[in-house]
Amino acid sequence: MASVRIDKWLWAARFFKTRSLAGRACELGRIQSNGQPAKPAREVRIGDMLQVTNEGGDFQVEVLGLSEVRGPASVAQTLYRETEASRELRLKVAAERRAMKQFEQLPAGRPDKRDRRRIIQFRGRLSEEK
Repeated sequence: MASVRIDKWLWAARFFKTRSLAGRACELGRIQSNGQPAKPAREVRIGDMLQVTNEGGDFQVEVLGLSEVRGPASVAQTLYRETEASRELRLKVAAERRAMKQFEQLPAGRPDKRDRRRIIQFRGRLSEEK
């Protein structure tokens, strides 16, 4: 096996839960192969550098192995190697996200009538109710 479709590889490497989600990410331009936007049918070869953006963060990975079948996570992790810069950036963003949660003020309880009216007005649904 010299090459595999990029949507199949992303699914097999467990970057996306389904192959259709991997294909959709390619169509939206969230996947780059060697600096070029990748379509779902683009072939991936060993040694390619991929930029993958998903809900888990931004990954820069080097392809180490090819697979068309989805296996256990331990096998999927052997298909690629994440660059150190990518790993550090992802951990930094995650730490910032955790730090922001500390400063977030949560409401003390349920909103009262006045608060509900403000919420409805903020969402722009006041005109629909009349």
